[in-house]
Amino acid sequence: MGFLYYPQRLKSQSQTTITCLILLSSLVAKSFSEKPTAYEVIEDYDFPMGILPKGVTGYDLDESTGKFSAYLNGTCNFSIEGSSYQLSYKSTIKGHISQGKLSNLQGVKVKLFFFWVDIVEVDRRGDDLEFSVGITSAGFSIDNFEECPQCGCGFNCGSGQVSKLRTNLLGVSSSL
Repeated sequence: MGFLYYPQRLKSQSQTTITCLILLSSLVAKSFSEKPTAYEVIEDYDFPMGILPKGVTGYDLDESTGKFSAYLNGTCNFSIEGSSYQLSYKSTIKGHISQGKLSNLQGVKVKLFFFWVDIVEVDRRGDDLEFSVGITSAGFSIDNFEECPQCGCGFNCGSGQVSKLRTNLLGVSSSL
């Protein structure tokens, strides 16, 4: 009787073990297949997460070409306290990303004086980011982008603190 019972017990233990291994492998596969956030991806390319506003809902990235798109729930506008800059993001931001460089940008504008102009490129230069609108560019300390701005209120959303945009005056240039 012990001989007949043992194979059934072994079969039951084998099925339990196989079931546990399948569940464990599916959990491990899921943890490895989770897509990083857009903020994590931007940091992988040596940019601070604060160049994107809060609320990015998703993104697409072709790692072989660097072509990317980032998606927001809608348009996003805010002013930066301590400067005359107003920024506007469309619901989809597109461009090409490589280490320390965003190029062919579409969907991000800055108001200069009375005109809205497209930000077409962002370059990381040491501890500064240089934003280009084509004919001119301006450099800003990377410290300005440690936090993500929030649509509507920028960096000053109920904190009671006023943060000022620190510019690198030497980084301002014009190709005119």
